[in-house]
Amino acid sequence: METFIQHARGLTARIAAHREEQETYGRLAAGQSPLALFITCSDSRVIPSLITGSRPGELFELRTAGNAVPAYRENMPASAEAATIEYAMRVLRVADVVVCGHSHCGAVGARARGEDLTGAPAVRDWLTQQLPDELPADDGPAATAAVQRHVRQQVDRLRGYPCVRERLDARDVRLHGWFYEVHTGSVSVHRPAADAFLPL
Repeated sequence: METFIQHARGLTARIAAHREEQETYGRLAAGQSPLALFITCSDSRVIPSLITGSRPGELFELRTAGNAVPAYRENMPASAEAATIEYAMRVLRVADVVVCGHSHCGAVGARARGEDLTGAPAVRDWLTQQLPDELPADDGPAATAAVQRHVRQQVDRLRGYPCVRERLDARDVRLHGWFYEVHTGSVSVHRPAADAFLPL
């Protein structure tokens, strides 16, 4: 933790030392207009700005266990996930939405392997609600097939949100499914025409 504290203490000085940084952070004070909503896992190994090279203000992030998007239902209780998606669509009006799954995902791997999570009931219940049973059997530690199917399902769930559907109907938002390999850094994208994840 001490490393994080020291870095935070020095941030102001680092910004002040570079005119370009001062201008960038000054613009951020006026508001945000991110380019994309980036939905990914809470896993500490997945760092959206590292993967995309994005700068402050460019990505609006939603992180959940297993990059799960709750299915939209009429009169569904308010949730942080639904509020984030709606804000990105109707207020920020991002042009792109990325659902990014990753190799070695503990959440998806646990469901694919049918692991006993009784010792972590909140985790168990979240995964039971959000990750469908029809994931492929685990294919090793990377759980590639299971994660990739899960990403496709989350992109499909997004289409069920009225705020997403209206933007899709107007053809002013695009949905993307990505798969990030933790051990190599490679990123592939789901190509619907081939129904396969192919290199970006």
